[in-house]
Amino acid sequence: MFIADNWKDYEVIDTSCKEKLERWGDYLLIRPDPQVIWDTPKEHHGWKKHSGHYHRSVKGGGEWEFFGLPQQWSIGYRLPSGKELTFHLKPFSFKHTGLFPEQAANWDWFSEKIRMAGRPVKVLNLFAYTGGATLAAAAAGASVTHVDASKGMVTWAKENAVSSGLGDAPIRWLVDDCQKFVEREIRRGNHYDAVIMDPPSYGRGPKGEIWKIEDAIHPLVKLCVQLLSDQPLFFLINSYTTGLQPAVLAYLLGTELKKFGGKIDSQEVGLPVSESGLILPCGASGRWSAE
Repeated sequence: MFIADNWKDYEVIDTSCKEKLERWGDYLLIRPDPQVIWDTPKEHHGWKKHSGHYHRSVKGGGEWEFFGLPQQWSIGYRLPSGKELTFHLKPFSFKHTGLFPEQAANWDWFSEKIRMAGRPVKVLNLFAYTGGATLAAAAAGASVTHVDASKGMVTWAKENAVSSGLGDAPIRWLVDDCQKFVEREIRRGNHYDAVIMDPPSYGRGPKGEIWKIEDAIHPLVKLCVQLLSDQPLFFLINSYTTGLQPAVLAYLLGTELKKFGGKIDSQEVGLPVSESGLILPCGASGRWSAE
């Protein structure tokens, strides 16, 4: 399992009854997690005294209940290079805060790949959200093309870049449909040394197009392979869909990147739980890298 265990400002304190108790900087939050099917005693004081609790509705969705949580606050993450990233957080619909902390395991991995490459590296980050991977890649010295269909998410990512001292880094910020952008880049003849993609399980495009990861991920990977340079560095796919197990991601990467040789490592991604010593599963990542 790829474990994100280098956090100082974030912590999964405890898990029980389909919920997790987390520390985000100075604030404790309780959020639902369908993976937590066990029922263990909620002995930590944070279960009773916290700053925010997202209550899942039996009808779908849910709502936040706040106890002194600010509208926005920040946490930091230190990369292996010593570079500090700063992320603005805020609670918004469907339990999220604007950051997936488990992805720090991948930030550490590919930032070292970029730093050790010894050459300029161009990275394409698709479904780039609020920019965690974009900032990690830029901090390691890459030029990054950040693509997300949500204007609000791209604006948020830009704010994170400024807070992280990367406001002038070589980052292209694009609000666009990821697949359509990739198709245009192929026609333009552009190439990248690395691809990162963190696609949603399900979504709708600006014109009502339906995205289902099980149907759409393979065609998109095939397109992205056409964008790779002659000496690609890495290719990363993240999945939060239970049907796409690590082995599926490994087979997908192995099939499409066979001509480049290299190495594939695909595993679950997890976060350590302080109270129990468990590792909370948080999806899967498939990694291809050049030897």
